[in-house]
Amino acid sequence: MSRDLKLLLAQLAQYKGRYALGLLALAVADGGQLYTARLVGQVIDALQAGRLDRAGVARAAGLILAAGAAVALARFGWRHMIFGSGRLIERRLRQRLHDHLLALSPRFYLDRKVGELMAYATNDVQAVQLAAASGMMSALDAGIVFIGALAMMGLTVDWGLTLAAMAPLLLLTPLTLWLGRRLHAAYGEVQAGFATLSDQVQENMAGIRVVKGFAQEPVQAARFARANEDYRALYARMLRYDRAFDPMIGLLTGLSFAIGLAYGGTLVVEGRVSLGSYVAFNTFLAMLSWPMLAIGFMTNHFQRATASLGRLQALFDTQPEIVDTPEARALPEPEGRLSLRGLRFRYDEALPWVLDGVDLELAPGQTVGIVGRTGSGKSTLAGLLLRQFEPPAGQVLLDGIDLRELRLRDLRRAIAMVPQEAFLFSTSIAANIAFDPDSEPEDMTRVEAAARLAGVDRDIAGFPEGYATLLGERGVTLSGGQRQRVSLARALLRDAPVLVLDDSLSAVDTETEARILSALREHTRARTTVIVSHRVSAVQHADEILALDRGRVVERGSHAELVAAGGFYARLHQKQQLELAMVAAGGEALDPEDLAP
Repeated sequence: MSRDLKLLLAQLAQYKGRYALGLLALAVADGGQLYTARLVGQVIDALQAGRLDRAGVARAAGLILAAGAAVALARFGWRHMIFGSGRLIERRLRQRLHDHLLALSPRFYLDRKVGELMAYATNDVQAVQLAAASGMMSALDAGIVFIGALAMMGLTVDWGLTLAAMAPLLLLTPLTLWLGRRLHAAYGEVQAGFATLSDQVQENMAGIRVVKGFAQEPVQAARFARANEDYRALYARMLRYDRAFDPMIGLLTGLSFAIGLAYGGTLVVEGRVSLGSYVAFNTFLAMLSWPMLAIGFMTNHFQRATASLGRLQALFDTQPEIVDTPEARALPEPEGRLSLRGLRFRYDEALPWVLDGVDLELAPGQTVGIVGRTGSGKSTLAGLLLRQFEPPAGQVLLDGIDLRELRLRDLRRAIAMVPQEAFLFSTSIAANIAFDPDSEPEDMTRVEAAARLAGVDRDIAGFPEGYATLLGERGVTLSGGQRQRVSLARALLRDAPVLVLDDSLSAVDTETEARILSALREHTRARTTVIVSHRVSAVQHADEILALDRGRVVERGSHAELVAAGGFYARLHQKQQLELAMVAAGGEALDPEDLAP
């Protein structure tokens, strides 16, 4: 038994009780149909022999009607049990996938695309659901009908005729195995093609403004057309194996009927089999057409499901890099003391150091500013404070405790971080600000206070629905600056002892930034604050400023000390002052990268 098939059986075993009840209901439904076929044969023989009067015919009709009612009720029962089990497996598997993706570390998403991951949650999970519902129904029903019809044919008609008619079906098993293996491989390729297709759709929709801004609609349409055709070709290849089942089964079933007609007709002529028994035999043989077709359906669904479960299991086998250790310590009342001790970090051993020898001691209530050109390691440093990436042992500490020794939940509740790329959910502005699980969404007083502190309260008041305004996907209905300030309000509402601002006001003008940071000083007076920015104006009031270049601290000190030193920081300050003067004179603002010394 293959590993993927074992995975599928393990999914089915979770609801074995429901499947057992479904099997029982199927047995009743199929037994009713077999009984009806046998009764019709007996009625024909009785009518031919003159042993049946009108009352007998009425009784037979009543029995057939009762059998039909039992079949209908049993059919409702197996549909509820078997198809319902498929939906339960689908829900459970999709929930497991969602929760597993949430648990994975940010590094996992560096080389994974959203469209690829969405393919797991749609096509792959759906394939398992179809196998657990339609596939299992086909397998169980085919087994019952096949055994029941075969027994009725042999026991009530003639075993020789039965074996002769069934002979062509002996070829079914090897042909099914051969086609099944090829279908399994082909479906895995189809799923990979669908992931590529989904990813291109997601990228084009998410980046629609860029696509339109560069007039790339024809180019992207052509690119999608190629991927679409590749997917069609892969699917067509899979269908060649899938669709081969029906003609193959039709041919073998036709041979069985031909043998049944030739041999069975001879037995009737010779008087060895009655006409009624022969009619019943052909009815049973016709019923065997369904198990033959069901084998095709079952193989199709099971091969798709095992291929999908193999893909899903490979994802489930991917473990999060950052987890609580068994000895992880709680941090019930964090003070907010941060320490970096010779911090060195790189994303891979083959890559250069992103941070190299960074030292920092930050007491509660102090503010440190981190400046530097793009790629100097500023955002990486901010991410390491939250263990979004795993820092080396003993090099990043909170309240004197190595971050790796703290419970992740406690660590991340002690630090409120505002990223440069503000992400908002497709819900109301109030719900986005009150995103913290410990906050009360209905506590609008605190929500409004946080928005006011973040300098976004006036913008919100200008919306028709105010704080109840629903945002589009990723907050697209807000400007970049508004999204950043709503994101800042979300962090301020948490009221954590450590606040990390990772270039979180880059989308607002310097005047607005200065006003917000000035309002924040009272808030940060009792908190440890790390301000990462490409703007000198954002960090000039910090207790200490670190200037990073290629992961190293090239200068450190207060704003006045660094300007007086005339080095890296002073040149950055001078160029940004020049930009402000140009803007004030009506000139065009420069790109922040152009201002780096």
